[in-house]
Amino acid sequence: QVQLVESGGGLVQPGGSLTLSCAASGFSLDKTAIGWFRQLPGKEQEGVSFISISDHSIYYSDSVRGRFTISSDPAKNTVYLRMSSLKPEDTGVYLCAADKWFHLLEGGARTWGQGTQVTVSS
Repeated sequence: QVQLVESGGGLVQPGGSLTLSCAASGFSLDKTAIGWFRQLPGKEQEGVSFISISDHSIYYSDSVRGRFTISSDPAKNTVYLRMSSLKPEDTGVYLCAADKWFHLLEGGARTWGQGTQVTVSS
């Protein structure tokens, strides 16, 4: 069964850091691209960061480049999103997704996690 399970969301103060995890099962990370979208209140879903292990490709949206870092652990079949210098406008639901690289860049995905809430507030 193909499944993505996110964890690591929570409440953090502005300027703080948080690391999200996405554990994949039913497929191997080196067979697909995988990454993170987010749904911010009142805004369209945004592709945040993606990684393709086989192609050695990484994508960051302009809004997070330089603050967020995506990484993977093939042994654990898990992808991480290290979020630093967090701002209140980063508050939202973060969803893990997997599909072909160009599908993720187009804003879609075949497989989605359930999402994890990130709240940046003092």
